Amino acid sequence: MEQFGATLRDWRKIRRMSQLDLGLTANVSARHISFLETGRARPSREMILQLAAVLDVPRQSRNTMLTMAGFAAPYQHQDLADDDMARVRAAIDWTIGRHAPFPAMVLDRMWRLVAANDTATTLLSGLGIRVGTCVLDPVLVPGRAAAMFDNWGEVGRLTATRLRTESAHAGGIPELTAMAARIEADPAVANYPIPAQFPAVIPARYRFGDQVLSLFSTIAQFGSAEDIALADLRIELMFPADAVTENLLRGLS
Repeated sequence: MEQFGATLRDWRKIRRMSQLDLGLTANVSARHISFLETGRARPSREMILQLAAVLDVPRQSRNTMLTMAGFAAPYQHQDLADDDMARVRAAIDWTIGRHAPFPAMVLDRMWRLVAANDTATTLLSGLGIRVGTCVLDPVLVPGRAAAMFDNWGEVGRLTATRLRTESAHAGGIPELTAMAARIEADPAVANYPIPAQFPAVIPARYRFGDQVLSLFSTIAQFGSAEDIALADLRIELMFPADAVTENLLRGLS
């Protein structure tokens, strides 16, 4: 029980909750939380799932907490190509296909490309990005990002912030934290002055041949997903930030 207790305490601290905060939210006494963390009390399966839900613990880590306490791991990690995932694949294909002529892509938790519509495939292929590769690989090459973006300073800072936020939410993903550090070390990002007031959205201005495409993104996830891999997938839908970009993308299609 000591391992479980230490893990519960770690997640509570990651979420910056006191024992009292966690107990009140989970409808459990703070004393019982203390007993669980010190190993003086043995948690039930239901209690672990309840506390993990309150702490928003990722499903893989919930499996770990359950096995530490002697319970079977309930969350699966299915491949998107499995027969059971046919409906999910259809939903993904429908979403990114209907988004054309604007770019849409599907990424996993490590920012690897899982799928893309035709427009995104055309744009990404010019950067050497294909299914299975990390979409951030090009910007991690020193000096390359500044040549790819008209506004790499602000885009790089935003990207690094997203990476650190995602890493922290998952309890720490060294690879994401390392990528954030490399981006922050880029001179264009390190020297970018934080504006006094931020705009409603920050578009990324990509250089595409002799044209500049200005795009902003919205991100969708499967809200009811209980599969580990599916819960980590995100669908990134990109929209034109100006009329010139919209016309170029419609012509590209």
